[in-house]
Amino acid sequence: MRQAEVRVEFPAGLSTQDLDDGVRALAARGLRARRHPARRELAVTVEAEDKESAGARVAGVCEQVLGTVPRLRSVTFLSRGTDEDALGVIEAFGVRAGVQRLEEDGEEVAVFTLAAADQRRVPESRLHTALEAALNCEIRLRYV
Repeated sequence: MRQAEVRVEFPAGLSTQDLDDGVRALAARGLRARRHPARRELAVTVEAEDKESAGARVAGVCEQVLGTVPRLRSVTFLSRGTDEDALGVIEAFGVRAGVQRLEEDGEEVAVFTLAAADQRRVPESRLHTALEAALNCEIRLRYV
């Protein structure tokens, strides 16, 4: 499962102490959270398959812990360089692929196989750049 960081903003009715207590309560439930020092915002890290489930989980837990529904700000996924992370990047572009890892001249290479029809739907340079950032290795895209 992928790790998502969900940023949530809380209404002005909560004090700084309430937010600090919320961070501790989230930690007690196994979630890592940190509070932005200048804003009424928390960044909560959760395991999730997609943005929707990550946001829903964090909103639900924050409502239970803090008694108010937060406003979702953003959901981003953290990359540990795994195939699962890379396939999540590909899915964010609305396509699917297979991945194979190779070693050539002592360097790691990740080869992604996509449907030929997807080549017209997704700019190759954007996909290539996103995958390089997620994996930090050489990327090759194959279309079949």
